[in-house]
Amino acid sequence: MTKKKVFIISHSHWDREWYLPFEQHHMRLVTLIDNLLDIFKTDPDFDSFHLDGQMIALDDYLAVRPERKPELAAAIQAGKLQIGPFYILQDDFLISPEANVRNMVIGRDEARKYGQEVPLGYFPDTFGNMGQTPQMMALADLPTAAFGRGVTPTGFNNQTGGADYQSQYSEMWWEGPDGTKILGLLFANWYSNGNEIPTDRQAAKVYWDQKLADAEKFAATDNLLMMNGVDHQPVQTDVTAAIKVANELYPDYEFIHANFKDYLAALQTDLPTDLSTIQGELTSQETDGWYTLANTASSRVYLKQANTKNERQLDSIAEPLATMAYAAEAYPHDRLRYAWKLLLQNHPHDSICGCSVDEVHREMLTRFAKSTEVGRYVAQEALNKLAQRITTNDFATEAKPFVVVNTTGYPKSGLTTVTIEWQRINFSEPGTIQSQRAQLMTALADLPALQVVDATGQAVPFRLLKQAVEFHYDLPKDRFRVAYQAIEITIAINVTDLPAFGWQTLALMPATTVPATLPDVDAQATSFKNEWVQVAVAGDGSLTVTNRETGHRYQGMLVFEDTGDMGNEYIYKQTADHQAILSTDYPHQVRLVQADDLGVELELTNQLAVPVAADETLLQEQQAVVDITQRTAKRASQTSILTIKTTLTLSRTSRQLQFKTHFDNQMRDHRVRVLFKTGLNATTHQSDSIFETVTRPNQPAATWQNETNPQHQQAFVSINDGQNAVTVGNVGLNEYEVLPADNTLAVTLLRCVGEMGDWGYFPTPEAQCLGAFSCDYSLELHDATTAQTVAAYQRARQFQVPFSVQPTDRHAGELAVSGQQLTLNTPEFAVTSLKRANNTDGVTLRGYNLTKQPVTLSARYGDQAGTAVNFYEAALPQVTPTQLGPVEIKTLLFASK
Repeated sequence: MTKKKVFIISHSHWDREWYLPFEQHHMRLVTLIDNLLDIFKTDPDFDSFHLDGQMIALDDYLAVRPERKPELAAAIQAGKLQIGPFYILQDDFLISPEANVRNMVIGRDEARKYGQEVPLGYFPDTFGNMGQTPQMMALADLPTAAFGRGVTPTGFNNQTGGADYQSQYSEMWWEGPDGTKILGLLFANWYSNGNEIPTDRQAAKVYWDQKLADAEKFAATDNLLMMNGVDHQPVQTDVTAAIKVANELYPDYEFIHANFKDYLAALQTDLPTDLSTIQGELTSQETDGWYTLANTASSRVYLKQANTKNERQLDSIAEPLATMAYAAEAYPHDRLRYAWKLLLQNHPHDSICGCSVDEVHREMLTRFAKSTEVGRYVAQEALNKLAQRITTNDFATEAKPFVVVNTTGYPKSGLTTVTIEWQRINFSEPGTIQSQRAQLMTALADLPALQVVDATGQAVPFRLLKQAVEFHYDLPKDRFRVAYQAIEITIAINVTDLPAFGWQTLALMPATTVPATLPDVDAQATSFKNEWVQVAVAGDGSLTVTNRETGHRYQGMLVFEDTGDMGNEYIYKQTADHQAILSTDYPHQVRLVQADDLGVELELTNQLAVPVAADETLLQEQQAVVDITQRTAKRASQTSILTIKTTLTLSRTSRQLQFKTHFDNQMRDHRVRVLFKTGLNATTHQSDSIFETVTRPNQPAATWQNETNPQHQQAFVSINDGQNAVTVGNVGLNEYEVLPADNTLAVTLLRCVGEMGDWGYFPTPEAQCLGAFSCDYSLELHDATTAQTVAAYQRARQFQVPFSVQPTDRHAGELAVSGQQLTLNTPEFAVTSLKRANNTDGVTLRGYNLTKQPVTLSARYGDQAGTAVNFYEAALPQVTPTQLGPVEIKTLLFASK
């Protein structure tokens, strides 16, 4: 009889930072790898150690033990230390599509400095799995993915049965929305099912009787996987001795100290024909709903906001600008790689999810700041270079030109601001600093009337925001810094349909013509409108918003809701009083701020009486480690005023209504959401996810017991009834819920809790998020046609990316006063990256189909067509570059120009 094989893989799931600060875990990592290098020398039967699929562990180790790098490299090349394929173990829903790709690209690049990476997509503890994982793994040459959550069977948090996301085996086919299939491996008994194997025969018998039964309950073949390790687990130094004992006790089994490569090879030859096929997202949709951990999308919202801005600074501003500005040899690959690695260090699941101790998240803010500053430096240098390449000398001598650039992959309209230097005096010029300032102040008082003109001399409407004398300095590349004072004029303009990756040049100058008269803006104290949308503040402070094209009116929009939260960083749980405080129950004030040729700005102020915290029961239950589903705390009787100020902006040329909400949070144990009541008759909705516009049900599964149904989003959530549609965009507000009674879109602005949660009591006072907060989000009403829907999705994605604007001087250049570097004529193609290629002097463009319908992909870089490549820029000759399948991810490589 053929023996069953038990593959025992030694590993340690290494949360880089979590219930201890990074350096505490770091020092333990150094000890772990020290011990591994020693055991590799002393135990010839020890096959290998799986380094948790993440290359950053080697960077962290070598930061302390650089002298052991040759020894480490030798262990990797000998197969003793199994590395890669990723740089970090991310949370895939809370980081961008490009961040997910760069994690794979940087991980493989780092791994191949030493040897060969493990060919396994490794997601042992990701809080839900993105639906595009199969296609992404295929584009990264990873035929298999291993994961710990999202599908039954599982013996961990989410055991249930009779569901669509159930597999009869721990092995299954995983199919993405585009039809790509890969082999999926579920850690059905968790990634610690072979941990701490006894060497004592009696204890081993008890241990293996249970472990073998657990594995065989789910395994599809006679190849059983045992993961010998768990979170931060030291290496089991006597594991080979324990394996010898097991082989003596169980003659019908062969116990092998192994690695994933050998296990996968054996598994592939023995797969049955009746494997289940699981499709799309794996988020534990059909469980009781309590442990999906989706509320980490709203834990420490300030981290998500910083992350989104950091990601857009790199993938949607710095990289496109550098691609447009530089030839291949001047492109700053090294600086951008450095910035991406810093950013990725904030993307492990316990980091970006905001579910660690306070010290962890303090350090994250420093990394975000460092990475963002590198991105700003690269972007500014590139913008200066690009502006110098553009011809501006056709403007009048007294004009002050400036260049506006759209760094997104879709035509962009809307407001932007620019600060123009009108006159300067360097500190080095005659006179004291004070006399120089007085001279400039006199000139400021005598400024002429101004106008903004385009390259043809046509006047362009603008709004004067500020004019003042300011101190600044230049840092020339060939001499010492230059300090100066200058008259600066800050203006706002309205940009209309600037093409993807395009630019236009305007100029500020003394007025010589009267600008064309535009129709008066239709704005009153409590209502305003443009061509597409009409907005009115109702008597209760909510908005009534009308789509002027379809005539459909929506009432009860922009309502703020505050509820108590007795949960933790992982899970929201409303306090037992079930008290919801709504802004419509309190007075409000409205102020018309702006109404001119550029558009309208309205300020709405709401004041809610909110309990200052939960009652004393919550702390008692936290300290007693009472499961949140069993807690009984209520909100305190003492209240304080939460003042919420929201600026509503509607430009003359935009369908998108934009909001900026400010408040100073001094309350604890609560959640603040903004509600957009749609009243649309729909059973599903759409959300921006990773390389996918995913459709999700509005109602949870029959197994669901959680009172809420939180979901992840990237740039937007949208709902339609087949005729009318609502799309709500955001910047770093990753959690939403659809309230199925009236299909209200509820977006979380802030969630405040006092403990980490999980396996003990870890106080996290900084997770109460006390202090000033600002939240950006948008609303677009449209019909349900593909054309308007796709346009609304693209504009919601653009909402996260401002125009890039650069003042310049008059000069000649090789580029026209307006133009675009890359031409895109496929509205359905959502661009996620434009950058110089890593391995050639070419340019890569990456994006995906926003729809589930095939379309023609029309993209040209200058006069060149692209060829299809994978994530590593290897050619895909079988893929047609001009066709875009349903939900297809496509990377095009253009030859250099």
